[in-house]
Amino acid sequence: MKAKRRPVQRVDLALQGGGSHGAFTWGVLDRMLDEPWLGFDGVSGTSAGALNAAVLATGLARGGRAGAQAALRAFWEDVARGGACFGHAGGSALAAPTPWLPAWPAAPAMPFVQWFAEFTRLFSPYQFNPLDINPLRDIVRRHVELAAVRRGALAVFVNATAVTTGRPRIFHRTDLTHDALLASACLPQLFQAVEIDGVPYWDGGYSGNPALWPLIYETPSLDVVLVKIDPLTRPGAPATPLDIHDRVNEITFNAGLVGEMRAIAFVQKLHREGRLDSGQYKNLRLHMVADDEAMAALPPSSKLDTALPFLHRLHALGRQAAERWLASDAAHLGRRSTLDVRRVFLGESEQDPAPAPKEAPASAPRRGRRRRAQP
Repeated sequence: MKAKRRPVQRVDLALQGGGSHGAFTWGVLDRMLDEPWLGFDGVSGTSAGALNAAVLATGLARGGRAGAQAALRAFWEDVARGGACFGHAGGSALAAPTPWLPAWPAAPAMPFVQWFAEFTRLFSPYQFNPLDINPLRDIVRRHVELAAVRRGALAVFVNATAVTTGRPRIFHRTDLTHDALLASACLPQLFQAVEIDGVPYWDGGYSGNPALWPLIYETPSLDVVLVKIDPLTRPGAPATPLDIHDRVNEITFNAGLVGEMRAIAFVQKLHREGRLDSGQYKNLRLHMVADDEAMAALPPSSKLDTALPFLHRLHALGRQAAERWLASDAAHLGRRSTLDVRRVFLGESEQDPAPAPKEAPASAPRRGRRRRAQP
């Protein structure tokens, strides 16, 4: 007797950025792609999340799930060979130094990390890298086929921050370019701003890490799976200049996401109270794949490390996190949220506990019907 085939459950993906820690997301996607019942409508990514999104879309369009898995592996292994893709070369034989920055030691020493942080405060990339050398540029061109992204079924949204206004710009698959991907991953302390249509752009993490609202406006799915790699909380107050600088960066890069989560939680509350028309406002079902304990144990400076063994370690952590999520939460897709937004992102559950969400029919909105976003 033939086993009953599991119906396809379609979701949106929201992929955080975080330099080489994006290899954790590679592992998550690699494991998800093993499941033929799990389909993807849209993906929104920032920085390394944007790179993962574009490579995923390229691989899916070229060769389906197996093609996407191969594309992601080839991309991250190329990152290991490419040198200082995120600011420093990794400590491996495959990681080549760049002509304008010293190689990252095999075991990063604290004095060196402090020296580099001080160096980037004293000198801008317009001074120490006047030729705008970016090892990531050629890697992106090798692994992201724009024509494949545009013809594929996966809706891709990439966020970058306009330097002049501080506002986010979302690049869709129809207007996505290699420069847009470089802009989304452009840390201003390390690389010159990427100019597109006369506008300079920096890393998208400053305005949304990742941006969720394109998924609200432009895809039919009600289920959004956030792959989180940036820790929201760390115990204690940092005391050294480097630790203070790193924690400020983490808080800044999480601020946009926390703001969007607050708006989503508000709309979810109005839905629970029956004060909104579900045909007009999306009642999103949110889910999260993360390993806060493992990722918080890594120093922020390790986001610059592109050593292949380190990337493989992160990939393994990502696969394990996805395996746990598939075992515990995936059964609720299409029915209810498994992410407690108010507890995880707002810290409000204890003060104002929300009633448990009711199981809803496993149905998605009709394609082509536009729904309003949260306020």
